[in-house]
Amino acid sequence: MELQDYWRTVRRRWRLVLGSVLVVLTVAALWTWTVTPLYASDTRIFVSTSQADENSAYTGNLFATQRVASYADLVTSNQLAERVAAELGDAEAIELREQVTASAVPETVLLEITATDADPERARDIAQAYAEQLQLLVEELETPRGTASAVVKATLIDDAQVAEAPVSPQPARNLALAAVLGLLLGIGLAVARELLDTTLKSSEDVAELTSAPVLGTIFQDASAKRAPHEVLATATPWAEAFRVLRTNMQYVDVDHDQKVLVLTSSIPGEGKTTTAVNLAVTLTQAGQKVALVECDLRRPQIAERLGLDGAIGTTSVLIGKVSAEDVMQRYADTSLDVMVCGHIPPNPSELLQSQAMETLLLELRSRYDIVILDAPPLLPVTDAALLATRADGAVVVVSHGRTTRDQLSTAIHRLESVDATTLGVVVNLTPAKKASNGYGYGYGYAPVEEPEAALTGRRRRT
Repeated sequence: MELQDYWRTVRRRWRLVLGSVLVVLTVAALWTWTVTPLYASDTRIFVSTSQADENSAYTGNLFATQRVASYADLVTSNQLAERVAAELGDAEAIELREQVTASAVPETVLLEITATDADPERARDIAQAYAEQLQLLVEELETPRGTASAVVKATLIDDAQVAEAPVSPQPARNLALAAVLGLLLGIGLAVARELLDTTLKSSEDVAELTSAPVLGTIFQDASAKRAPHEVLATATPWAEAFRVLRTNMQYVDVDHDQKVLVLTSSIPGEGKTTTAVNLAVTLTQAGQKVALVECDLRRPQIAERLGLDGAIGTTSVLIGKVSAEDVMQRYADTSLDVMVCGHIPPNPSELLQSQAMETLLLELRSRYDIVILDAPPLLPVTDAALLATRADGAVVVVSHGRTTRDQLSTAIHRLESVDATTLGVVVNLTPAKKASNGYGYGYGYAPVEEPEAALTGRRRRT
């Protein structure tokens, strides 16, 4: 992935990144405000040697510098911890070792001892006791046998003080680190999800799986829930998307007159019925004589969606009860003829493969300019593939961010396995920002009034 790919991933999955930051910040805030505050108290010890002349003093200073590092290790020793515990009287040596640290100040003979505790006064007492006991221990260790004075002397120069503010936790630092950690975690999760996500999100994704063109991109729109003839009669982006789909279908396989089209999808819930209905209404607006036939005999939806009578329909014609002309219903104030499903049969596949279905399609071909068959999804059942062999081709509807590559690939393969033609793909439920093209809708949907000056100049030229 390039840098631009990472940026697009973060923009696409900004909710995941923001959620990760908020979660980590929340955890850090809870920990910061619930953890017991710790106070620290420091003390410093000066290490020196007793040398008389200048040369001996220089040598002694080097010796003392080397000794400071050893004394820092003595601070965490068991022996010194036991001495301090005995002096304090209410502490355990093991606990004291965990509360005390020591470090040599670089390029000096100073040793810093730091003690931490939840009680600031106790932290001071521990640091002070360690400094005093270290002086005594150094004097014992650095006094040669048979002499009365120590070669090296440890002098307490800074007494321990009571701390006014805790050293831990630090809210500002903790929250800042949590924000950075949450951001990195969110970006990592977004990239990982992007790499593992196999759903279709663009025309390029579809082009990698099939040579069939992308005929249209239908984006999410709240107005789509309204009656199709009302929505498509207005100048809205939703209606314009279906007009683009209608126009693009004119250029598909121009050497053949595509009159019977199967509208299907890979899996349920991708919007193939909505696409079929709206495409049919849009075609009638262009002056074409269109028939919409519901061939999804398992989960019919058209009658309820368009407010039509669902008592008789496709199944009634296929079993020979009525003729196709008798079951056709005119939708609203459009010229669209609709054949709903009718009663749900126990054997949908057999009916769709029957000679009666072949006869029905021949009749509809002769009476209408375009016949749209709303077929079931391709993956659960074989109905759509079988219908596509009798039709002039199939249009596959995929749902943006829901249909996976494997699902579309398998659906196309099912059509190809029965020698059916895949006319194209419609990407449905695309986010509005993705569906808008480079030109946008800047031209507007209403007529633009010319400026008065332009009208005046035109009159003069006339």
